Amino acid sequence: MSRIPPPSTRTSRSPLKPSMSSTPSKPRTLTPATPSARTRTTSTLARATTPTRKPRNEEPTSPAKPALSTKERIALMRAEAKKAQGGASSGGGLGDMSTLDEALPANSQQATEEEADLLGRMPLRETIEKARSTGTLNIATRSLPCLPSGLFDIHLGITPDPLKSVENEPKLPAAEEEAPTRRGAKRNAPAWFEAQDLTVIKAWNNDITEIQHEISLFGSLKTVDLHNNKLSALPTTFADLSFLTHLDLSQNRLISLPENLWSLPELTVLNIANNQLTSLPFTAPFHSSSKRAGPNSYASTAFFTPAVVRATAPLPKLINLDASRNQLKSSEIDLDIPSALVKFDLSDNPLGEIDALLQKLGSLPRLKELRFEKAEITPGSISADLFSSFDSPPFKALRILDFSGTAVSLASVQAAFKCLTQELDHSFTLDEPALGTTRILVGKRVIKEQWEIELERRTQQRAQKGSGFRGDWDPEPPAAVAKKAAAIASASELKEEPAHTSPPPTTRAKAHKPLGSRKEVEKEAWEIEAEQGLLTEGGKRRARANDAARGADEQSREASPTNASSISNPQYYNAQTQTLTLPASAPAPKANHNRSFSLASPFALASSSAAPGDLTLPAQTLPLSVIVAQPFADSLRALILTNRRLDRTFAIPALDVIPASGFLHHLEELDLEGCNLEDTVAVQRAQTADDGNTTPPRATEPLLSILAKLFPSLKSLNLSYNRLSNAALSFEALSGIVLGAPNRSGLRALKLRGNRLSELDGFQKVAELFKGNREVAEWRMEELDLRDNEIGRLPAELGLLPLDVFLVEGNVFRVPQRRVWEREGTKGLLSWLRGRIE
Repeated sequence: MSRIPPPSTRTSRSPLKPSMSSTPSKPRTLTPATPSARTRTTSTLARATTPTRKPRNEEPTSPAKPALSTKERIALMRAEAKKAQGGASSGGGLGDMSTLDEALPANSQQATEEEADLLGRMPLRETIEKARSTGTLNIATRSLPCLPSGLFDIHLGITPDPLKSVENEPKLPAAEEEAPTRRGAKRNAPAWFEAQDLTVIKAWNNDITEIQHEISLFGSLKTVDLHNNKLSALPTTFADLSFLTHLDLSQNRLISLPENLWSLPELTVLNIANNQLTSLPFTAPFHSSSKRAGPNSYASTAFFTPAVVRATAPLPKLINLDASRNQLKSSEIDLDIPSALVKFDLSDNPLGEIDALLQKLGSLPRLKELRFEKAEITPGSISADLFSSFDSPPFKALRILDFSGTAVSLASVQAAFKCLTQELDHSFTLDEPALGTTRILVGKRVIKEQWEIELERRTQQRAQKGSGFRGDWDPEPPAAVAKKAAAIASASELKEEPAHTSPPPTTRAKAHKPLGSRKEVEKEAWEIEAEQGLLTEGGKRRARANDAARGADEQSREASPTNASSISNPQYYNAQTQTLTLPASAPAPKANHNRSFSLASPFALASSSAAPGDLTLPAQTLPLSVIVAQPFADSLRALILTNRRLDRTFAIPALDVIPASGFLHHLEELDLEGCNLEDTVAVQRAQTADDGNTTPPRATEPLLSILAKLFPSLKSLNLSYNRLSNAALSFEALSGIVLGAPNRSGLRALKLRGNRLSELDGFQKVAELFKGNREVAEWRMEELDLRDNEIGRLPAELGLLPLDVFLVEGNVFRVPQRRVWEREGTKGLLSWLRGRIE
């Protein structure tokens, strides 16, 4: 028999689980001897919390279905109706649909979600409702035939009149029913104090053909963008938007505009390009019989009716007007043009005669950009005496005048606009024209980069000097051909002489040299020295003696005409940028024996790589007496004198007292980097003809003070890598050159990098001027460079200086840490310093 005991019907405790107590088990319910209320309450709770056991034959009840929302019920009913229409024979209905997923169409929900993900925008109703709290409505690229009527309903609570051109306007979906909050408002709708007036409407790239006249009720609109639509007209009430500043109606089918549109008081940008306009009647609202002067409002008794303000002049604040690619003629453009206009584009219009239009535009004081690109202009409409009746030069602020792609010739433009005070430039480039230059574009439009224009200019200069680049097969210049022809003629004459007279070897070689050869024989250095007799020590000594004698003769001559002619060389002076750049001059290095030039020459002090013309230049760091004698002195704007350390003196004109207006009245930039200048500089006055002294007198003056006296118009000063100490930056010296005055413009940029500065007491006193003052009228500075000095502390008062660029790295101070300006820039550094002011 098996040892496994038979199964028992009683439930026994598992032998693996030990008993919790060693005492014998007690029954579940004990009957106490004396009943008490406490035991009855305990037993009652125990019976209430004990679950009842279900019978085995009873089936479990199904859980209750959650109630469907309004949106789900609508979707379920639509699915039932669609299924009943499509397949009534196959039966089915709501009874066959157990869930909402079965009721919805197969791909409708998925397609909608994919479309929303691709476009990344909300539904139309949600977009309109969100605009109530933002004030900006963007319904662009939605194929709308008109502005949605729901826009007026949601924002204004009105229903606009139906449009004749839009018969079946698509309706917005119904809003979701939301439980109101305790105060009666909807949860997602903005509160009354959060709602904003609509200020921006962007409805471009739609199919809008007509605008509701109720648009004027949005009285706070500032920007309206309706470009790339199908508008043929605007309602007259559109001009009642008095606060409109930006209006874009380009790429439509407009034939005319409302008259009152030209009297909008705040409009600054108007784009009506790519339409079918035939006229620009700027004064139309002022000639009307119903015109009322000054502000007026609607004739309505409603308290919240928006006021309509009219201007007393045509578009008084209009800055940018783009009327290109229309059907405008110059005779249909009202000559009472807005006076504040800065940019005016009339490109690609059949203008015809434009002489009267140009005369009117020439009187606008702020016009900077005028374009007639590809316009139909009568060739003879721009005459030489076009502006002869003007008392003052026309187009005072004009920078770009575009006649490209028109029948206007360059000669007629140059003759008509020669009376302009600006310099004329006819180059096609994308860069902005230089200050004081008017770019007039004529002919075919070929855009060139700045480097291409500079390359052409340099090529022309080389061609004028006769040193242009030529290949072996390029034709020679006429001057070279004439010179060779003369050489051949002289050689033929020599051949006719008697036999005992023979020409020198060089002449004979030239006579027999073929005309077609182009390359010259290149000789090595030893061959040149052999021809000059420098292979022996005696020949070298004779060459040194000859160089010394020649140098003494040149020193005895007057150097001023030579210096003047050398400085005006295009190698140093750039007329286009009005910049004079003198080459560097430094003491000669230690002499060696393997020199290719004579050490006996006084000009050996110059570098061996210097150009031949550099030998005739003055050696002073600032040869002002020579510069003021040049013809370009009155228009010079930039003076570059870097690394001129040979003679650290300033040579000024022979005047006892420096005039209050200084010298070089238009000089704005001075660069003295790397000149080893100290706190004081030697000033040398030029020797006059009556003065018998052989050596010009010299005096020592503070560097910043003498610069402030010499150049009152200076705006940018570079004194980097010199020997300036703290004494040079006193409060008196800084205030004399940094702060503006009636006869001084004041510095905007000061660069003091790589000097010997250790304290900034002078700047600290200047910064104290801003205590209690948000602005100091004399302050002009925007950039201050103090890098690579020995500054041990940054005064907290420097944070009061209104600087755009403040560079301090490379010094010895440890507070503030480097990350302050590396992360937050100049503004962060100034803010940090202001926070440390006691």
